[in-house]
Amino acid sequence: MAQARAALVIGAGDATGGAIAKRFAREGFVTCVVRRHAERLAPLVAEIEAAGGQARAFGTDARKEEEMSALIAGIERDIGPLEVAVFNIGANVRFSIRETTARVYFKVWEMGAFAGFLLGREAAKVMVPRGRGSILFTGATASLRGREGFAAFAGAKHALRALAQSLARELGPQGIHVAHVVIDGAIDTAFIRENFPDRYALKAKQGILDPDSIAENYWLLHRQPRDAWTHEMDLRPWSEAF
Repeated sequence: MAQARAALVIGAGDATGGAIAKRFAREGFVTCVVRRHAERLAPLVAEIEAAGGQARAFGTDARKEEEMSALIAGIERDIGPLEVAVFNIGANVRFSIRETTARVYFKVWEMGAFAGFLLGREAAKVMVPRGRGSILFTGATASLRGREGFAAFAGAKHALRALAQSLARELGPQGIHVAHVVIDGAIDTAFIRENFPDRYALKAKQGILDPDSIAENYWLLHRQPRDAWTHEMDLRPWSEAF
């Protein structure tokens, strides 16, 4: 019997992360979905299994080195080789610079940047000896430019992008595909529906990002041949100004 292939999604929420997990599950991967509280992943796991896929939920704090090390080791031991690792933690907050406390800034950096480093390092440890695998990072408009009120978020996302670039240069020659995806625009989520109804109304014209469409691009990145790898991809609705 063929050994199971594992795809890990850190930050598997109700929108983008969940859609990515479902997309890889349809291709036969055991999707290992992670949030701090595993019980919140029950609906996602049930949906994947109802569609004929396989999923495992993990309650892991991605900011904790020992927890991330144990997570990757457990997947390798109990499920199968880690073929895909996706970092999808958002950490988006908005405060004026005078109201941004040290605690807020540090927490956003921990979630949005440091946790990405831990995932990248631990994934590289198991992928490099095999000479294959994909490490995919979710970025945002703030990865490229900072706006007023987003000093903490932009700082974390800039750091994550730099991390992805460094990993790509180091790990690419060793067979590991590292990519950074800039999500530029509103995503079809409950948050947008409830807080930005005018923006959400654009859904009827495909004017906001569909999580399933985002997930399709993550799958395509993983499937790219080695002679034509993409490192950075930006995704936005056709109507989005940039």
